Order: sequence, then C-alpha cells, then structure tokens
Amino acid sequence: MWHMGMLRGLYEVDGVAALEIRKATGTVRVDGQACTLQNYRASINYWLPGMRAQYTCTTPDGRVRKAIEVVNGQFAWDEDIAGAELVAGKGTATAKPTALAERLIRIWSGPQGAAKAAAAGGANLKITMENGKTVAAYPIPGVAGAVARATLSNGSNDDIPCASYCAERVEVRQGNVVTEFLYSNYADLNEPLNKIDAWYPGHVVEKRDGVTILDLTIAETETGNPYVVMPVPPSVRKAR
Repeated sequence: MWHMGMLRGLYEVDGVAALEIRKATGTVRVDGQACTLQNYRASINYWLPGMRAQYTCTTPDGRVRKAIEVVNGQFAWDEDIAGAELVAGKGTATAKPTALAERLIRIWSGPQGAAKAAAAGGANLKITMENGKTVAAYPIPGVAGAVARATLSNGSNDDIPCASYCAERVEVRQGNVVTEFLYSNYADLNEPLNKIDAWYPGHVVEKRDGVTILDLTIAETETGNPYVVMPVPPSVRKAR
C-alpha cells in the first residue's frame, strides 16, 4: 500500500476509499468479439463494495454498443441510464445475478482492491517468494471458493512509480474458471491540477481462461476519493 501512495497521514492510514477511471481507450469483449471503446468510465467504492462500469464501443461490423454494468455487495445488475430506477419512472435496471462473482472479482483483483483484500485476509493471507518476486495469496471477499494470487513488482529504482511491491499480475481461480489481470505503466494519472502521488496502472488487461475480456489504456483517473455510490434499485433487491 505504501508504494502505491494509498497510506496517508502521520499514522499511514489507507486513504483510498473510492476512485474512478475517467478516460480510457482500448477494447472490451462483447458477444464473443473485441469491441473498440469510444469511451470508458469505471467508478469504484471499496467500502460498499461497489463498482459501476460505463462504456460505449463499436464492434467490427460497425454496430455501436452501450452498457452500464453495476455491482453493490451481493447484488449485480445492468442499467440503461446511470442510477436507473432510483427515481420512479427513470430508466430500467436488470438484475444480473450470474455476473456477481465476475464483478466482485474485478474489484478485489484491481491494483488497490488486491492490496485491500490481501490485508483483510488475516490468517488466510499467504506470502511466498516465486522467481524472486513476492506473491500474496488471499480469498476474494464475497465470492465463495475464489482465491487470488497477486505477483508484486520487484524493481530496485524507487524513482519509478510502483517499481516495487505493486501488483503486476493477479490470477484468480474459482472452480474451473481462471481470471488473470495484468498491470503496467503505473503513474499518477489524475488531472494536472489534482496530482496526489497515488499510482494507478496506465495499462490494464483482463483475461478469462486465456481470452482477453478487457484491454484498457488509461488516460485519466481520480484517486482522491470522489463521491461514488451505486444504490441497489428496488426491483433488483426483489429479484434476488
């Protein structure tokens, strides 16, 4: 956490409760094919825990696809507008219980999420050395049977952001499903007037069973605890 700029103040308290990816390019897998992103935004609140990912992309045949994918605690759903159904008659929320594990894994395998989940692992956290690198194994909170293995960077030049002790690869196994996250090019990606030396990877790749699900080149983040909420719509609670 210290190497990522997460620990703040005299007592080095974990100061990152929420963050956003605000600008990113790349691809997301939609209906079995790579969809080129026109825009991508992800808002994460670690206290809930919750995440809302919003994107617009174009498939190889020229079709424009839009999605808003949300998780909060033990509820997962999609929205046609952000905050669907929170005001009566505004938007539609569709429960997606089968996406719950995938979305929680994404939170707790992220660069900050992995550090938080590992620290919360208690006696279930296992630290080993493999090929000269530190590997932290920990359970994914809220996902039964899911175990992560985070391989940390081991560079010697601390003038380079996250040269050491930051997640560079996280592998999660749940049953027969293997999800892999790759992180590189760490930097303070906040806008120029709000740099706070909290590092986030400029390149993020997510693979499931070897197939690329998400490939992001990130241009802008907000790591200074933006106001991020994703209340569960009443229809989603009833559908559980």
